[in-house]
Amino acid sequence: MKEISSMDTLSGKEGRAYAKINGNNEEMFYARSINAKVEKSKGQVKAIGKRMVGHKTTGAEGTGSMTIYYLSPMFREQLAEWKRTGVDAYFDMVIENSDPASSAGTQTILLSDVNLDSTVLAMLDGDSDDPLQEDVDFTFEDFEILSAFNKI
Repeated sequence: MKEISSMDTLSGKEGRAYAKINGNNEEMFYARSINAKVEKSKGQVKAIGKRMVGHKTTGAEGTGSMTIYYLSPMFREQLAEWKRTGVDAYFDMVIENSDPASSAGTQTILLSDVNLDSTVLAMLDGDSDDPLQEDVDFTFEDFEILSAFNKI
């Protein structure tokens, strides 16, 4: 029986993320956490003589969230550009897991046509001793697995 090695689990701190905006690769060093998922849309399949309802995948939606430290003007600039021109900002994001202590290796995922749901314009917090951070939800139109983890 195969068992998981503690060394092969992945540290969430080992990796990096990049946003490709206006042809420039911007390292997202200010990101605290990023989570992207694909949720499938399913229709019900009901049939005479069948007691259980079946399900047929009919599509999918890409959504995500990230918590970032409030220090980069990048997303506020995109929002201001949309306000001026009416052209919404879409960009690509690459997220890489790479824990050198794990034999799982590196996984690199490309999210295409990322679009933010909201952007914080200004923030102050006199009650907090922690650095300012913002939660950002987003959608994406497509994804590609650029490199996959090793089979362990």
